[in-house]
Amino acid sequence: MLDTHSSPSQESLLARARTELGLRRAAWPDEPLPQEILDSWARCFDAGLDIAHRPELPVLDAAELQRHREQTSRVRQLALSEIDSLFQQIAGSNFLLAFADSDGFILDLYADNRFSASASGERILPGSQWTEATAGTNGLGTALASGRPVAVNGPEHFFGSLSDISCAASPIRDADGRVVGAIDASSYFESRQRHTHALVRMAATQVENVLLAEQRAHHLVLAIHPRPEFVGTISAGLLAFDGDGRVSAFNARAESLLAGLDLRREAAFEALFNEPYARLLARLHAGGDEQLRDALGSTLTASWVNRPLRAARVTGTGLPRLAPLDPAPGFVAEDAAVREAAGTVAAAARRGLPILIHGETGSGKELLARYAHEASGRRGAFVAVNCGALSSELFEAELFGYVGGAYTGARREGSEGLLASADGGSLLLDEVRELPLALQPVLLRFLDDRLVRQVGGRTSRSIDVQLLAATNADLEQEVAARRFRADLLYRLNTIRVDLPPLRQRSDFAVIVQQLLRDIEPASSISSAALALLATHDWPGNFRELRSVLTRALLQRPTRQLDVADLRPALPTQLRAPARPLPAGSALQQGATELVLNEFERTGSISQTSRNLGISRTTVYRHLREAGIGVALPRPAR
Repeated sequence: MLDTHSSPSQESLLARARTELGLRRAAWPDEPLPQEILDSWARCFDAGLDIAHRPELPVLDAAELQRHREQTSRVRQLALSEIDSLFQQIAGSNFLLAFADSDGFILDLYADNRFSASASGERILPGSQWTEATAGTNGLGTALASGRPVAVNGPEHFFGSLSDISCAASPIRDADGRVVGAIDASSYFESRQRHTHALVRMAATQVENVLLAEQRAHHLVLAIHPRPEFVGTISAGLLAFDGDGRVSAFNARAESLLAGLDLRREAAFEALFNEPYARLLARLHAGGDEQLRDALGSTLTASWVNRPLRAARVTGTGLPRLAPLDPAPGFVAEDAAVREAAGTVAAAARRGLPILIHGETGSGKELLARYAHEASGRRGAFVAVNCGALSSELFEAELFGYVGGAYTGARREGSEGLLASADGGSLLLDEVRELPLALQPVLLRFLDDRLVRQVGGRTSRSIDVQLLAATNADLEQEVAARRFRADLLYRLNTIRVDLPPLRQRSDFAVIVQQLLRDIEPASSISSAALALLATHDWPGNFRELRSVLTRALLQRPTRQLDVADLRPALPTQLRAPARPLPAGSALQQGATELVLNEFERTGSISQTSRNLGISRTTVYRHLREAGIGVALPRPAR
């Protein structure tokens, strides 16, 4: 039963909205009052907004605006790409395009001069908040409140001061169905174009499709459509399935195509389609698109958008297609964590997002950065700079360039600088923790405007560069110690990946074989020697392993390396216990067999330890694995 005493009923609010809106729309009565607009007005009345007195809109200051942008960086990047496309389609029609976050704050704004100078346009500012609770019925606010695309035309705005404009807005949802932003296109009411609403919906759908594929990169994502020619377009439905064949995400188009079925998260594949999930996987692996029959008997064409743990690329068809990793030379990515990192940086590089790669010294950070450059499709150069190798006095000149005679010792012809040399390509700031504190604001400014001015120069130049940074340091601790700027970390940390150290990688054997091929293509290694290498901790990671293999190959350049070849090449600091190898793995079995054979030959724990270059504790552990009960020596009293 409705409580008519404590607050107005929904029916009374709708009746009031219908009356007020009907009076305002008397000048153009041909079209019926849209229900979504009536509902919005009812919400505004319920919130206590006074239709005659529009409140002042909250506006973020510069620092808060930047914080909101950083919090929604991925969605914002995708949305701005779509807005750029919209800009080309409706340019010159007295328009405004905006992207807002889920809180209704406009983060980015594009408007032609005439619209910006109008009474309504002057109030629409970056950082201003356009929720229904602050601005009444309007495109952005109503799309966010309802969770649906909406058009608000002239007098349909709750506040009459906005009656001269029309808005078309669409919310953006992530793979979990949460509204994470909205895109809006506004114009003068008298020049509104009906197709603009469709263009905005398509732009939002494209962002949602890419988000779904990226956020479900570890799951199987299928594109479905009744007509095969539309499977690769924005009209396709997308369905993500986890490793057990249960739905983990879907887009609105899939919901429409499977209407009448129990489509929900955690629903089993077999509840939606008339075949086992494993059978579909087998058919898809065979290649090509496949026919699916849903539980109601309708036939659909299915094509997979991705294979789990693959790197995303966006085709011109409107759907994100995922392709196998094609590692850069020397880059091994058979470990699951490394494959995940590679997929993440590939997707980020294609979006031009700053990437921070964290890992121990020698763990392959530059190789991963080079892979990101290759995956980005950029045609410019890959330029790496070691921030710790340049003095603070020369760093700005090296990074931004200088004009001739800019400082004592400068070359007469000047230098374009590392950023300019990477124009159209990628720049890696290795050991970014060593970036001089005084220069960090300069780099931050470049990240904001992408303009470079040479030291001693007077003009600026726009540079298009993919920025990557790498470090083995905890930059958050550096920020706390005031050795690194927090705002720069937030920008560099847009996308962060962590590379595991060599001792934690499951593809150690493949790495050794790859390094051997790089050093000497004719070389190989015995399983016993490989097992010996795997027992070590490798604090220097790839660099240290490569040095050991190089020293060993100096004596045996064209034959198989064996244990005896490795012993003199192993430095003393490596002769320590490492993490136990996975039980039952080939490397673990090989290492145990190696220790057992050496112990049987020498009959001595100490001699076995010295000959193999491993600790006695490691020898005892492997002997126990082999079933030989040798007691550890008791400590002296």
